[in-house]
Amino acid sequence: MDDISSQQGTGSDSQVRRRLSRRFQVNLVGEGALVGLIGGGVVTLYRLSLSGAERLLRKITGAAAGNVALVAAWALALLVILIVVRALMRWEPATSGSGIPQVDAEVMGRMDMPWHRVIAAKFCEGTLLTFAGLSMGREGPSVQLGGMSGKAVSRILHRKRGEERLLVTCGAAAGMSAAFHAPLTGVLFAIEEIHKEFTAPLIISVMASSVVADFLVSQVLGIRPVISLAFAANLPHADYATVVLLGLACGLLGALHNRGMFACKALYNRLGGRAAQWKLAVPFALAGVCAFAFPDLMCGGDAIVEKLMAPRTLTLATMFALLAGKYLMTTLAFGSNAPGGTLFPMVVMGGLIGAIFGLGASAATGLTEAYLPNFIALGIAGLFSGAVRAPVTAVVLVFELTGSLDALLSVTIVSILAYVVANLLRVDSYYEHLLADLLGVTPDDPSLNGEPGEKVLKTVYVGSGSRLEGMRVSEVPWPDGTRIVTIDRAGQEIVPNGETRLLALDGLLLIMDSEFEDDVMLKVGLMSEQRV
Repeated sequence: MDDISSQQGTGSDSQVRRRLSRRFQVNLVGEGALVGLIGGGVVTLYRLSLSGAERLLRKITGAAAGNVALVAAWALALLVILIVVRALMRWEPATSGSGIPQVDAEVMGRMDMPWHRVIAAKFCEGTLLTFAGLSMGREGPSVQLGGMSGKAVSRILHRKRGEERLLVTCGAAAGMSAAFHAPLTGVLFAIEEIHKEFTAPLIISVMASSVVADFLVSQVLGIRPVISLAFAANLPHADYATVVLLGLACGLLGALHNRGMFACKALYNRLGGRAAQWKLAVPFALAGVCAFAFPDLMCGGDAIVEKLMAPRTLTLATMFALLAGKYLMTTLAFGSNAPGGTLFPMVVMGGLIGAIFGLGASAATGLTEAYLPNFIALGIAGLFSGAVRAPVTAVVLVFELTGSLDALLSVTIVSILAYVVANLLRVDSYYEHLLADLLGVTPDDPSLNGEPGEKVLKTVYVGSGSRLEGMRVSEVPWPDGTRIVTIDRAGQEIVPNGETRLLALDGLLLIMDSEFEDDVMLKVGLMSEQRV
């Protein structure tokens, strides 16, 4: 086995020593908590700003309704806001869209966003879009604001690029946690959707960040969740046929949701000349009309959520109208690359789907309407899972919104079915499609690898019955540019040599060039995969 120090150089040696330090995980907890404090603080201020902007919007439009001069003045104000938002987007292009694909690209090493400009621009843009009444959510921007807060901490502490990516992930978790008031959702979203890797240092630091952010926002905004759903009773198992049908429907609707969004974005992209420069005018104009004709459709959807808290006051026709209107407004805003999120509007639409299905099931089968909150929660989980393809996050989100495990079985069934159906329909998952579009590549393009020359550390576990189990280190066909640094065996660090045999559950710390990271992890992953 070649000597590690001679292969990797001084910079890599210091990185390895830091990774192997007994204080490494303790430091990560502290750094994750610091990211949660800063990221949670930024997102808390962001939420306060959005709430104030929406209150002011409804006060102004309510007073202007019926007065032609005031309506004209509001139209002029919208034009001014549009010009300001366009200027901010030109000043910092990385703020366009929700911000989650940009955080994905940052963690992958494909973007290097200026954190201070992104935080300033995204904060102002989100507030202005809410004041204008566009149907955009706060979750995507909150994830980007949190991610950039993590990057700020990394730069202040002078961390290497590999650890910086981890702190950006911590910030993303803090942003999601503070936005939804759901710390476990923040943890799982960051791991399942952004980092896509389960390691002890990552999970510990992300949990610290998410919990601290949630604690901070709870002190300022209270402990009440964003959507509070209380179950009157648990759905009887005899009626689980309706749960299966809802899961299938949510998978279909999740795929249609994505396809419509992507088609609208492609349609906008066909615009040329001056039309392309002013595509933001479309959602602004629609928001101006809705402010006086359909005010419930404005902003993220809090007004619709309030109505869903008393679903028996809504007719099926009203629910269908709200669902169609919300989807239209959100899609047109999304396609224009407006700097706002679509996750909360998606949650609201999921709630409407569940309520519609619940009322339909009640009329068709005689099921009591006391179960409507159950179906609302199931609709949220189903559409989230079908569109985002993060079923575990969907289940945990509903658990945190309801504060009850009573619906765990039904929510899990709906999430799995929606995930499977949407995949079978061969429609891209929401954020992966946006990431590929952002980078201008297909998901399997080799250019998705990190920047060449940088050394990264990855941990791989030897699966029981895998090809690696029982092999000597010298017998393993390691990919080029890869070295094994240590073996974690039953909590003990072993420095291997060529004769060291690999055992099941060994944790192999590998060092590699980031240029070949994806290829190396694929090959080593196949060799270490558990076989039954």
